[in-house]
Amino acid sequence: MRPKKSETTGEGDLFRARLDQIINPKHELVQLAGRIDWAWIDQEIAPLHSGNGRPGVETRFMIGLLLLKSIYRLSDEAVCERWVENPYFQFFTGEEFFQHEFPHERSGLSHWRKRLGDKLELLLAESLRVAHEAGALRSQDLKRVTVDTTVQPKAITFPTDAKLLHAAIKGLNRLASRHGVRLRQSYSRVAKAAAMMAGRYAHAKQFKRHQRQLRTLRSRLGRIIRDIRRKIEGQPALEEAFALPLGRASQIRSQQQRQRGWKLYSFHAPEVECIGKGKASAPYEFGVKASVVTTNRRAPGGQFVLHAKALPDNPYDGHTLGAVVDATEVLTGCVIERAYVDKGYRGHDAQNPRRVFISGQKRGVFGVIKRELKRRSAIEPVIGHMKTNGHLGRCYLKGRQGDAANVVLSAVGYNFRRILAWLKTLLLAILSALGRALAITSLAKAAC
Repeated sequence: MRPKKSETTGEGDLFRARLDQIINPKHELVQLAGRIDWAWIDQEIAPLHSGNGRPGVETRFMIGLLLLKSIYRLSDEAVCERWVENPYFQFFTGEEFFQHEFPHERSGLSHWRKRLGDKLELLLAESLRVAHEAGALRSQDLKRVTVDTTVQPKAITFPTDAKLLHAAIKGLNRLASRHGVRLRQSYSRVAKAAAMMAGRYAHAKQFKRHQRQLRTLRSRLGRIIRDIRRKIEGQPALEEAFALPLGRASQIRSQQQRQRGWKLYSFHAPEVECIGKGKASAPYEFGVKASVVTTNRRAPGGQFVLHAKALPDNPYDGHTLGAVVDATEVLTGCVIERAYVDKGYRGHDAQNPRRVFISGQKRGVFGVIKRELKRRSAIEPVIGHMKTNGHLGRCYLKGRQGDAANVVLSAVGYNFRRILAWLKTLLLAILSALGRALAITSLAKAAC
């Protein structure tokens, strides 16, 4: 059910301290909270609520927590812990009095991310609106953009054959224990020792011994698969519960290191893909490809992210450009005049190909276009900041839905960090101007 609207009374309380009497009203988080249109966000999210049941958690509270988590690169647990001890966090989420305990469950953040889904782009659009209203972003900056792709790594270990086989054995044992399926033998200690020795033999380049340990792991995994299938035969509920895990385990057992075609790179995260971007430091990365669109020209508040989206199934960059440009225009409400891309977008499918300029292109590149094309590489530090200071560097959320949400929230957090820096700069400029005015006034009085 849609949550009730929280109303600020403005009255005091004998046993609780009002937040507006504790915090500094000039703090950047306080200024940002006053600029965000919380009522519009609540109105857009309202159709996602059910018409029945008890009232949900206030929209501003949960959206504020998601924004704080993205801005300060915190986990769900960490943002809840800091909320209890930080009055600015509490004021940002709409609280009137200082709270000494977290009022809701931490799992609410996970539920809200799943509920919002594609609506998370509303937060990205709101960040651009706030930046434009604060003067950090101009309308003309939205017309010329830079588009690039990167890899959002998943929170998994490097998928060697030994690690995958060992993970499948442990996963099936956990599932069997949970459902009360008693196995003939678990092979836990044998599999752990074999996986450890396989890594040592591979490091020592003793590949015959390494292959022997892999055969041991494969045979033990096969025994567990067959044992489970015998025990759950004729029980529809257990067969349904074990269908996907057994399928993944069979795939891991049958696949080879250098085989072509689809492979499984994680037992608990089957959506992980192997992506090679040609980097010397990381020839292969395991996660999902993500598209990022930024302003080409540096706005007064810096470069802002205009659009961000996960691209599952590892598509060719050029085949995604048309859809990404169209989605950016819908999000910003501004027609893109020029788009600058790297050589990975050759053979793109943009609707207006003459307005797309590729790095290294000579034909039609002169004057302003030549200068703007030189700024194409400025998107790289933006992606680096999203990975270092945001959550794009490693995704801990589950499934493809978690990958998509993490990309958008990383862009939202980056934009709001730029806005906070811009608000702090404005405050310092105002204070310095006031200081100069006071100094001139005092000098004039002294002269008189």
